Amino acid sequence: MSSKKVLVVDDSLVDLQNLKSILESEGYQVITATSGREAYEKAKANLPGLILMDVVMDDVDGFEACRTITSDKDTGGIPVVFVTSKSQKADLVWGKLQGGKDMISKPYSPEQIINTVNQCAS
Repeated sequence: MSSKKVLVVDDSLVDLQNLKSILESEGYQVITATSGREAYEKAKANLPGLILMDVVMDDVDGFEACRTITSDKDTGGIPVVFVTSKSQKADLVWGKLQGGKDMISKPYSPEQIINTVNQCAS
């Protein structure tokens, strides 16, 4: 598992590109996925040090993908941080119950992303 490798999952290509740009400017290797199902496949194939995951996505949402990733023997140790427009305290609690390590609310600052990634990927 590489702590400098981050999997970014979002069905919005604008958000995906923005997060990728922020992370690459700090020297992270970024892998992207646009669905929860693709996130699980790429997490298993690449074993990143951290996953940044949107919650609201078609097909498999971020909470379900997180449950799948954190319950798998190969990917269970990878921290998942939700990056989402869901910002209620109940969403954070639910996210942690699904196996998530933290939650960043949209809109976010580049500093929030980098600080959280540096803290969670170490």
